[in-house]
Amino acid sequence: MPEPTDNPVILFDGICKFCHASVLFVIKRDAQKQFRFCSLQSTKGQKLAKDYGIDNSLLTSMVLLEDNHAYTKSSAALRVARKLTPPWPALYLFIFMPPVIRDAVYNFIGKHRYQWFGKYDQCMVPDDNTRERFLE
Repeated sequence: MPEPTDNPVILFDGICKFCHASVLFVIKRDAQKQFRFCSLQSTKGQKLAKDYGIDNSLLTSMVLLEDNHAYTKSSAALRVARKLTPPWPALYLFIFMPPVIRDAVYNFIGKHRYQWFGKYDQCMVPDDNTRERFLE
């Protein structure tokens, strides 16, 4: 069984510019400061992925670790959105759409994210105001 976390943890691609922007989006709208963040490329991110049975070498998805479960793709994104400041929780209504449809859109963006948005040479470094919210 994976090690439980006190707060929900978002695992993300640390070199993806779109993923970086998504993390900043969540930070800005997470009024309760409930989410923690960890790059999939980090040692801690790799350990968490392994603990939850996620093969991060093939992953084009953010991962939400919450209540000892790992949520990926659109399910992760929608579960994050429902805990943000309004109006973003309204997006959670899309959870009732079949995952095959939701994930098709998510996969299309994930497949092209480097091409459309670019990538960094190394993982992002959080600023002093958000550093405590990042694992490792």
